[in-house]
Amino acid sequence: MKHYGLIGRPLGHSASAKYFTEKFTAQAIDAQYSLYELQSIEQVEPLRHKLSGFNVTIPYKKQIIPYLTTISDEAAEVGAVNCVKLDSDGNMHGYNTDVVGIRATLSPYDLKGRKALILGTGGAAAAVLFVLKQLGMEVVSVSRTAGEDRITYSEITPDVVSSTTLIVNATPVGMSPHIDEAPEIPYDRLTPNHILFDLIYNPEKTLFLAYGELQGATVIGGGEMFRRQAEASWEIWNR
Repeated sequence: MKHYGLIGRPLGHSASAKYFTEKFTAQAIDAQYSLYELQSIEQVEPLRHKLSGFNVTIPYKKQIIPYLTTISDEAAEVGAVNCVKLDSDGNMHGYNTDVVGIRATLSPYDLKGRKALILGTGGAAAAVLFVLKQLGMEVVSVSRTAGEDRITYSEITPDVVSSTTLIVNATPVGMSPHIDEAPEIPYDRLTPNHILFDLIYNPEKTLFLAYGELQGATVIGGGEMFRRQAEASWEIWNR
């Protein structure tokens, strides 16, 4: 039996184990997928000779990089890894399948001429930024801390929201169990021309998306991204 898993903290919201367990059962695959809630990234070391592959979530998508033997060109450019394949010697090889999920989720929508606002600057946000830049979009990133390449939440003025008609929540704000929370932006400036994309898939519709719907905006949950990145990870593990 092969063993796979997810590392991160916290993991109570994750559907990964359920998704892969159902996949293994339906396809008669002799494998197991487990959750590893690591208190620090150093605790990944004992998994080297235990797992055939694992996914990476908050807060380790960037912290895992120094532990890798190789990293794909795309993951290196993104600066974050969410999929790791292990070989028989315990070497870790890093990839980013978030970009697959993001591309697939946004592909049905016309983004030409839009300017984007990305809430968050972590590993997931880095993948969003990478994809949107590939699409030729102008992007504004938002962080809780000031920086040269970002603005802070206090700087999200009504005019900023009006001019950025694709808004992506790449933070954990609103994720289960904290479903009564939402990123602090001027929701009253949203219009039917706006698209709101939340990477969170649990709950299926976050308060962020619900506020967008009230203003007539198009809303996109994180379910499709989750499924696409999971399947892309499976393909990598079984090459």
